[in-house]
Amino acid sequence: MRAIEIKEPGGPEVLVVGERPMPEPGPGEVLIKVAAAGINRPDVFQRQGNYAPPPGASDIPGLEVAGEIVSGAVEGSPFKVGDQVCALVAGGGYAEYCVAPIEQCLPIPKGLSLVEAAGLPETYYTVWSNVFDRGRLSEGETLLVHGGASGIGTTAIQLAVAMGNPVIATVGSDERVKAVEALGAKGINYKTQDFVEEVRKLTNKRGADVILDMVAGDYIERDLQCLADDGRIVIIATLGGTAASFNASSLMRRRQTITGSTLRPRPVAFKAQIAKNLQQHVWPLLEAGKIKPIIYAQIDLSEASKGHAMMEAGEQIGKIIMTV
Repeated sequence: MRAIEIKEPGGPEVLVVGERPMPEPGPGEVLIKVAAAGINRPDVFQRQGNYAPPPGASDIPGLEVAGEIVSGAVEGSPFKVGDQVCALVAGGGYAEYCVAPIEQCLPIPKGLSLVEAAGLPETYYTVWSNVFDRGRLSEGETLLVHGGASGIGTTAIQLAVAMGNPVIATVGSDERVKAVEALGAKGINYKTQDFVEEVRKLTNKRGADVILDMVAGDYIERDLQCLADDGRIVIIATLGGTAASFNASSLMRRRQTITGSTLRPRPVAFKAQIAKNLQQHVWPLLEAGKIKPIIYAQIDLSEASKGHAMMEAGEQIGKIIMTV
């Protein structure tokens, strides 16, 4: 089969089309003929040599796919061979075929194409796990999303708005402000506005209850300044660096929480529970047209390097999807 290989750590140009043996599904896994695969920031980190796959995972990049089940352990599951699904995987998505744990597969929501469905698993699993489970966003609470125009950001905005929560999003241009506001958020251009001041203004000085942070670094101290009492910061990436300093006395006094997670190395059972929550709470919203994946660009598998260059340039609003 054709697959995208990382010939050595480096820039987008190190992604090349290669030939690999067809993967074989193990116990509890299915083989998917891939129709489309999403590009995500962890793929970029892996290509750069900064995010190794977990033990046992494929070294082929790619964390989400959509396609057809062609073989594997479908007994006892809601699926059968020939069904179209989307799936979260720990690696191997940039290929013509990919194995996935059956418990991490979800049906294609009615009304969505395979291309659209390929943009669901990584972002929706991540947002649900971090905003609603770990961040415990409750009805009426305000969510602040950094990187609001990204795949994760557009997903978090739409889900929180659909759940009835006020949302504020930081983005890097006025064009992106318009994009996130069209999704129901209040947009802040962090390049021309002080997001701490703006968040406090938008919340009548109360602050955001939950902050989804992909930046970390010196953002953490600023996050705490615009976080409500008893508020929670959830870190899911460190684009601004891994080191942070903050006023611990203020954090204690205001009962604030800083937490974070990575999804890729978590066990199948953990991800299976997220899949159940998504099918129960989120898939009906997708099928009703209340939320949808935002597709910025659709490219061919052979153009993986182009997709990575787009992501690193910060061009996209929403998801970049490769078709196979």
